[in-house]
Amino acid sequence: MRTFVAVIGAGAALLLGGTAYAADASALAQKDGCLACHTVDKKVVGPAFKDVAKKYAGNKDAEAMLVKKVKDGGSGTWGPIPMPPNGPRVSDADIKTLVQWVLSLK
Repeated sequence: MRTFVAVIGAGAALLLGGTAYAADASALAQKDGCLACHTVDKKVVGPAFKDVAKKYAGNKDAEAMLVKKVKDGGSGTWGPIPMPPNGPRVSDADIKTLVQWVLSLK
């Protein structure tokens, strides 16, 4: 019985931790200006974050490639409107956290 309770407790901690992580990353997206052009679930100026996650699901190089694209800017992948560079205005740590969050969305 103790093992079962410990497993349930650990699972709950992971779920709550994931919720806290999502809330923190969402707040970071707001603070860093990402939500001026993106939302989680629908296209605005740029693609929806969930569409980005879907496009790169299973791509082992996606995180590094997207960190570079967010930092340096880019165009052509989602249409003709370019994404401006976000580095150095947004820290490398924030960019990495944001990319990991976006890629985790379902």
